[in-house]
Amino acid sequence: MSTEPTTEQEATDGNPRVVLATNNVKKLRELRRILSAQGIEVLGLADVEASLDPPETELTFQGNAVLKAKACALATGLPALADDSGLSVEVLAGMPGVRSARWAGPGSTDQENLDLLLRQLADVPEERRAAKFVCALALVLPDGTAEVTHGEMPGRLTLAPRGVNGFGYDPIFLPEGSEQTTAEMGPSEKDAISHRGRAIRAMVPLLTAALDKVKAGKGE
Repeated sequence: MSTEPTTEQEATDGNPRVVLATNNVKKLRELRRILSAQGIEVLGLADVEASLDPPETELTFQGNAVLKAKACALATGLPALADDSGLSVEVLAGMPGVRSARWAGPGSTDQENLDLLLRQLADVPEERRAAKFVCALALVLPDGTAEVTHGEMPGRLTLAPRGVNGFGYDPIFLPEGSEQTTAEMGPSEKDAISHRGRAIRAMVPLLTAALDKVKAGKGE
């Protein structure tokens, strides 16, 4: 695939653009909500006609995030963002961790992963169900320059799912200080405290500076 963006990929309204290296439409929607206020347009893989699914072979969230962002930047010739995030459960020694999206096996659904985790925690009382969501967000420019930010959301797990918003393990996660699961929260309420929201907000100044650098390099 060409490493040069097509005419359709170029900004027509003057807003800087970045590609999110994911096929998860809910993650894309979440990132767009947060970055739209910064005047940054977030493209999905479908927008740039890129098909990417690099194996997540690293043992850390940061390693996998950088791996995916590098592959996307190379394939599209555009600045690329990628996150790797998941749930760390204290009594499971930090698992599911980097395997959160495939906890029940390759190709498993959110519901299958959640159901398996609940079965594994069936005899664990509420006071021992401490957990946290963790996110590493990587930005890689076409020249290979990379930046990484991190975010965490501590909390605990409920005994049963509650709420219909969000995705993944949201229906069983109670953020610290809240009596609502992240699946019972509205999007803006969740964004304000989420691990991914924190990583994105930390990335904004780095992303803005990087996009300015790319623009300057094109002589615009």
